[in-house]
Amino acid sequence: MLLLFAVNYRFLDTKVIEFLEESETGIVERIVDGDTLIVNENSTRLLGINTPEKGEKYYSEAKAFLSNLTLNKTVKLEYMGDKYDKYGRTLAYILIGEKNINTEIVRNGLGNTYIYNSDKYTNKLRQAWDECIANGKNLCEKSNNECAECIELKKLDVKTQTVILHNNCSFDCNLNKWAIKDEGRKKFVFLNFILTGNKEISIIVGNRTNSNDVLYWNDEEYVWTSGGDTLFLRDEEGKLILWRGY
Repeated sequence: MLLLFAVNYRFLDTKVIEFLEESETGIVERIVDGDTLIVNENSTRLLGINTPEKGEKYYSEAKAFLSNLTLNKTVKLEYMGDKYDKYGRTLAYILIGEKNINTEIVRNGLGNTYIYNSDKYTNKLRQAWDECIANGKNLCEKSNNECAECIELKKLDVKTQTVILHNNCSFDCNLNKWAIKDEGRKKFVFLNFILTGNKEISIIVGNRTNSNDVLYWNDEEYVWTSGGDTLFLRDEEGKLILWRGY
């Protein structure tokens, strides 16, 4: 009996780990967008990442990248915590062999991290984003706007839902069509706004009238979550000015 147990230990150990991780395999039948696909006739949303929406820069590239890696292939789905989102889609990490598709998308600058809850892949996702920043690839490409080095994030206050940007240069910066975005889909776009040299502007979530030193992020009850988020500031071409995670 001991000999039989020893022979089958590795097999049993692997099966126990797979059971605890709540994983399964399936064939990718269709690609919906850069972070959603159909596996075994079920819609699956990739955990830990968010890719551009239709009409946004790199939407098509992210979708094509996911298709090239997974379409018509057998993949492993690993579930962590909540198995479904509010739309009824399964939430999973997609693996082919040892390759984690979620982290590959982030590493190649076709999606940013979008952490629901920390899990065993969270650090790998953050490392993938750091690599992307270091390489300046796609969504991580640094802006060459003359004001890219002027604008700094002075404050991000979750309690008051306030972001304060400061222009540390002596000249004015035209922020027209620049955008602030969280890890998900919430976006604030500057329209015909000039940030005077050595001045600051507050962007506050709420439905109120703008003033000279305060702009309001309308149509949202909240943006910045107490559990953690990331702020991305991009120029009119979608290139990265700055980012700050907390």
